Amino acid sequence: MSAVHLDPTRRHDAVLLFDVSDGNPNGDPDAGNQPRTDDESGQGLVTDVAIKRKIRDTVSLLRGDDPRYGIFVEAGHALNTRIDGAFAANPPKISNKPTPAESAAAQQWLCQHYFDIRMFGAVLSTGKSGGAGQVRGPLQLTFARSIDAILPTDHTITRVTQTRQDDIDKGERTEIGSKWTVPYGLYRAHLFYSAPRAAKTGVTSDDLAALWQAVTVMFDHDRAASRGEMKLCGLYVFTHPDAFGAAPSAALTQRITVKRTNDDKAARTHTDYTRSIDESRLPGGIELTKLVDLWP
Repeated sequence: MSAVHLDPTRRHDAVLLFDVSDGNPNGDPDAGNQPRTDDESGQGLVTDVAIKRKIRDTVSLLRGDDPRYGIFVEAGHALNTRIDGAFAANPPKISNKPTPAESAAAQQWLCQHYFDIRMFGAVLSTGKSGGAGQVRGPLQLTFARSIDAILPTDHTITRVTQTRQDDIDKGERTEIGSKWTVPYGLYRAHLFYSAPRAAKTGVTSDDLAALWQAVTVMFDHDRAASRGEMKLCGLYVFTHPDAFGAAPSAALTQRITVKRTNDDKAARTHTDYTRSIDESRLPGGIELTKLVDLWP
């Protein structure tokens, strides 16, 4: 296989860089939906859940007609109904309570039909059928953290349409609201793929192709006025020579460094940062694939 980052039998560690301009990349419902921040450092945060949501939605757009690429965690669909559907496809032979073997068969069926279970794992121990246990997925993500502190800004906005007819009858013409944005932030997250766990959930090279394609285009298909302009700036995949790896993840991800070029000037684009990659003396057999790299 020439494209090593598509090999499901090898371990992969990846660095993801993306930015936001005049938008809210991930609002915090506990703080009036203002952008998430580290209270001590002021750095911006985007949860792993938010990134996985973008991947799920994009895979659904890319492979929605393929029965192997269903999305288990999807708006408008109850999880228990989908778990029960797996047992309906493999009904218990003796009673309504499935045996361990029947639960394992239902779990395998779910892995085969839902991309996000194969890749991220899922808790399947609910539902009328007694549940199908728990799947530990091979791909895990960190929170994304901005390189520098961000400056969340609350903008007062108005609209000409009232919510209530009574307000119109009183002669009111506008309503006041607010909108949180980040003027600019460059964020970094890490992705870790475990080949041994992937073997248990049935991940294929086509699944990895769908994953990397989804990460590459997810910001282009997740536009929203509240998020401003977000774009992928870099996606770098370190591929190990085997399933268990030839070096600690940190020894590889730290080879990619990002630093602001002028500390006296507020950053407003990714080119206000320099991106450096140390490719010297990579541990034996490890290969680096630069899937996206906006820096010259």
